[in-house]
Amino acid sequence: MRKIFRIMKREYIAAVHTKGFIIGLVIAPIIMGGGFIALAVFKDRVDTNEKVIALIDHSGVVSEAVVEAAEVHNQDYLFDETGKQIRPAYKMEVVEVGPEGVGPQKLDLSDRVRDGRLHAFVEVGPGVLHPGDDPMAAHITYHAENAALDDIRGWLDRQVNARLRELRLKEAGVDASLMGDILSWIETEPMGLLSRDEASGGIRDATRSSEARAFGVPFFIVMIMFLITMMGAVPLLQAVMEEKNQRIAEVMLGSVKPFEFMMGKVLGGVGVSMTASVVYIAAGVYAFRHFELGNTIPYSLVAWFFTFMFLNIVMLGSILAALGSTCNDAKEAQSVTMPAMAPLMVPMFTIVPIATAPLSGFATGLSLIPFFTPIVMTLRLGTTATIPAWQPWVGLAGVVVFALLAVWAGGRIFRVGILMQGKPPHLPSMIRWIFRG
Repeated sequence: MRKIFRIMKREYIAAVHTKGFIIGLVIAPIIMGGGFIALAVFKDRVDTNEKVIALIDHSGVVSEAVVEAAEVHNQDYLFDETGKQIRPAYKMEVVEVGPEGVGPQKLDLSDRVRDGRLHAFVEVGPGVLHPGDDPMAAHITYHAENAALDDIRGWLDRQVNARLRELRLKEAGVDASLMGDILSWIETEPMGLLSRDEASGGIRDATRSSEARAFGVPFFIVMIMFLITMMGAVPLLQAVMEEKNQRIAEVMLGSVKPFEFMMGKVLGGVGVSMTASVVYIAAGVYAFRHFELGNTIPYSLVAWFFTFMFLNIVMLGSILAALGSTCNDAKEAQSVTMPAMAPLMVPMFTIVPIATAPLSGFATGLSLIPFFTPIVMTLRLGTTATIPAWQPWVGLAGVVVFALLAVWAGGRIFRVGILMQGKPPHLPSMIRWIFRG
């Protein structure tokens, strides 16, 4: 045991006492969260140039209202309270259909959009007021270079449909003074569940569910676990392979057993991971508190996070160290790295469906597969849903058993592969080494 800890200490110090480790702690979150950082930095940097939009109104009932809405927009919504322009002005250009038909006009408008003289053009079908009469004539099309992601499309959609609703109510004989009340829109507020106060026995009101808590917290936790596993476990494959090629392993095995050598390196990776975990968790808590989101932090999740992180590094580290011992060069190491990364990559591809439906059969089943349990179960526990109490414990038991099996199997592979030269990694051979030595 003493030799294992000495190797662990050597590996830990060699990793932590370097500039690369410090740089990695800073750079890794920036790389992984660069998109969110860019959104936060550039969210207020919008194109404020005037947008000219052509409108072909076959119905003859919406163009006037859209022009008026654009004037209101330009008058009331272009500037913030400091006088800084935060939105572009809209200039509506109503196009009358000429004798040559709408086809050539639409082609000309498309050319103007391509040349930059026009931002977009809209075509309103003749049957939009009463779509049931002629569904084929009830259409509103928005033509632009990037129509699917253009915010102006949503603005036009609201203005046109608001006008159509007003006209339909007028035709139905509804008093114009009542239209504001009839057409008022009330947003559905996301709320949590009520609970009973254990101290007083009274009913505790539900609190508003925030997007930061619902998705931001579990996403943050999962990204930390992924980054730290990449820092602590994945490098073991390359490190073991290099020490094998440089004959360092042979020197080490003159004084320690292969299992002690492997476990020392794995526990060194655990130490590196736990150090990085403490830094990231502390930084995350500080950031959430700084932005007054401290009440969204699930402190009860911290214990589960560190427990699953520890077991994940031990499980994957043992497997990767064993695979590294079978490789003779970087090419062979690269060929086994991608399959070994599956326990990390599969959960990352399922973050959105699991975060949105953490109680689904898919999320529950995936979280109980030991390979995926550490990340997926942590993700589920980080959501606002109430996960059945037995599931984290069953998942933990499965990971513990699988981690022990990984350590045992990895040690069997390691003791043969570390001294074998020239033979490429081969799955049947590794299976035989596990059971026969």
